[in-house]
Amino acid sequence: MHTLEPHYKWRMYYIASEDQNSPFFGRVYSEFEFSTKIYNYFIHPQWDDFGSETLYAKILYVNYIERYTIIELIGEWNDCLNNDVMLLKQAIIDRLQEHGICKFILIAENVLNFHASDDCYYEEWYEDVIEEGGWISFVGLQDHVIDEMLEYNIQDYVNLGEDFNIIWRPHKPEIVFEMLDNRIVK
Repeated sequence: MHTLEPHYKWRMYYIASEDQNSPFFGRVYSEFEFSTKIYNYFIHPQWDDFGSETLYAKILYVNYIERYTIIELIGEWNDCLNNDVMLLKQAIIDRLQEHGICKFILIAENVLNFHASDDCYYEEWYEDVIEEGGWISFVGLQDHVIDEMLEYNIQDYVNLGEDFNIIWRPHKPEIVFEMLDNRIVK
């Protein structure tokens, strides 16, 4: 897992540690010191800790004019034990919403497992963004993670599933946003 680094090809467009509105503003990263773990496995030092023991994030891009962000995740999403959605919402999502962000793209291809609890925070997040004309989309989820989310009706609040598992890496962030926005608006 230590070789899985966050998508870095958009760094010419956006760097969270240099954005004063980012919850990670001013963070200093090491390329060589591996100290963060998910269970017994070290992860790349470029991932950001937001309070979860098993889930880490990287804000890849924010567009304050179009009001969207793209965030990549790695690890195990565990709402049952750690209430990861609450931690994510309080540490990252709410901070971005304070600056007008209402459209959230979460790249989740490196989310290995999902353990549900209730859907209260998903519902709250959905209600926060929908009144602003926004939406939430999970991209790249593995099939077993989609199945677990569907079992707990997360799709009532989040756009997910086969239609949202787009090929995103070769595109610029604006194109990824446009592809998803067109699918959601339809």
